Amino acid sequence: MLTFEDLGAQYDAFVFELDDVLFPKKDYLLQVYYLFANLLEYTETVPPAGELTNFLKTAYQYHGEEGLFERAAQTFVIDEKYREQFRRMHVHAQLPLRLYLFKDMLTFLQEAVAAGKKIILLTKGNPLEQLNKVKHLDWQGVDQSLKVYFYDELYVQGYHSPVEFALKANDVPLENALLVSKHKEHAYPIMPAGTPVISVDLLLSSDALAEK
Repeated sequence: MLTFEDLGAQYDAFVFELDDVLFPKKDYLLQVYYLFANLLEYTETVPPAGELTNFLKTAYQYHGEEGLFERAAQTFVIDEKYREQFRRMHVHAQLPLRLYLFKDMLTFLQEAVAAGKKIILLTKGNPLEQLNKVKHLDWQGVDQSLKVYFYDELYVQGYHSPVEFALKANDVPLENALLVSKHKEHAYPIMPAGTPVISVDLLLSSDALAEK
């Protein structure tokens, strides 16, 4: 496991993805599933919220997000009209519980901020959903030193290398920044050649890896 002490002297800035890099993405999704299940029970009386929540959780763990609504709809005979509500909840959910950073990543961020490093969050996915996650996270103050950029939003605006855009906006040369991604080989769809990148797994303890 690497720490800020191992990497800090080499870079002026660190660029982080959000999902499964700074926090476990499932912590957000499972709360969305809970809210959806309770809404459905309140509106239709069936299925029982607990049963649907458990089903969605198990299906997500085994099959991922793809086709999750269809699986639930087939099993519990959920009306197609709720598909859009399911989608909207992913974007706008008001979570009952706060989201928490991986402890190792919080420590890394705190030490980077204390050392005067630039911290950039460049997150891919629906910008509104990603912003909702950012708002629900307990940053413990490090968000005051965080610059947030949304990959998809920048790309649509015509910035075909959002990584380069974010670095230039912060006056950081490419070679002086380290990208921290879920998987080193899949950091972002479009990255400048030679971008320093590392898998977050190298920064997480075995306990944290088990949370993902």
